[in-house]
Amino acid sequence: MKLGIARERRDGERRVAATPETVKQLIGLGLEVLVESRAGTAAGHSDDAYVRAGARIVPDLDLGSLDVLAHVRPLEPATAAALRRGAVTAGFASPSSELPTVRALAAAGVTSFALELVPRISRAQSMDALSSQALVAGYRCVLEAAMRLPRFFPLYMTAAGTIPPARVLVLGVGVAGLQAIGTAKRLGARVSANDIRPASADEVASMGGTFIKLDLETAEASGGYARELSADRGALQRSLLAPHVAQADVLITTAAVPGRRAPLLVSREMVQGMKPGSVVVDLAAESGGNVEGSVPGQDIQVPTADGQGTVTLVGVKDAASAMPGDASRLYAKNVANLLALMVRDGSLALDFGDEVVAGTCLTHDGEVRHAPTAEALAALRTAPAAAAPGEPENPERRSRGSENRESENEGVV
Repeated sequence: MKLGIARERRDGERRVAATPETVKQLIGLGLEVLVESRAGTAAGHSDDAYVRAGARIVPDLDLGSLDVLAHVRPLEPATAAALRRGAVTAGFASPSSELPTVRALAAAGVTSFALELVPRISRAQSMDALSSQALVAGYRCVLEAAMRLPRFFPLYMTAAGTIPPARVLVLGVGVAGLQAIGTAKRLGARVSANDIRPASADEVASMGGTFIKLDLETAEASGGYARELSADRGALQRSLLAPHVAQADVLITTAAVPGRRAPLLVSREMVQGMKPGSVVVDLAAESGGNVEGSVPGQDIQVPTADGQGTVTLVGVKDAASAMPGDASRLYAKNVANLLALMVRDGSLALDFGDEVVAGTCLTHDGEVRHAPTAEALAALRTAPAAAAPGEPENPERRSRGSENRESENEGVV
């Protein structure tokens, strides 16, 4: 059976779906591993390293000849259509935002597995790519802040005077948030954090941070993830957070809600209330942003309310890809462990009685098996016809079709 490792083609993506280490694991399953030339170069893995591990390097993958395709970013519809019927794919799929690709995968009869959908159970932790990549992203966020903050993170007592520690506030205490707390603490900052899930208080304390308790309703969905607050409760949350944001030298936001636009936690006015020179890092910028005005991949200088300086608002883009070596090491292991469930003696053995296999499957045998995505596609098919020429399009019609819940396995990061 031929397993192809794709060279990622999306701008800014530097990760790879297999490393020389996992190639050995995959070959041990009885697979023939084909790696596109230069697929791992940005992650620090040369073509020669893959050859030494037992892979075969090819200039370009012949998609129609592959039995399995492993990838990082969601596939393009044309790539999905080029795969043979019965082929298997494993990688991130972002089904709620990549509906054309999902449709193409189903139409081509491809069995696709979306790593976002890996069930949140103990047995599947070694396949949980959302968590492994969030770990990298949380670490990177603190480094991005430290490089921009015009002062030290730690306390220093010197002959010339005492330098107090920087104050870091983290909003959203999932995997990325906890990693951000731990990294900021290791750099010597004074760290506090908040999350709308009450169980996160103990997790913050375990990392050495101080939990900020707000007078808000709890908002925890099944699986330990957050659920979205109502509009009025969201406004109350922002007003209660405002004084804590104003005291922070660094604000890091990592909150997300399953299958939806990232919640707005920090308004522009809150950012303007911070001290000149402060830094805000929005990890959720690519999914709508926790901070008003953040733009993925851009630093924006926001004037402070007193007019005495600016606050740097950093919209994070491709956070995990910014550290492709270790991000790929973790992601490739997630992919290999998932494939190990499906391959027996060099042949595919898809057991849909296994909750991990069934829960992670997006499309199979011409059907979309992930119910929320199937519902979103059905809504698009039954949506009213497009507006007549000259008639303005109803924006609510467009948004309702794409607002599906992707999974409760993609919550606060």
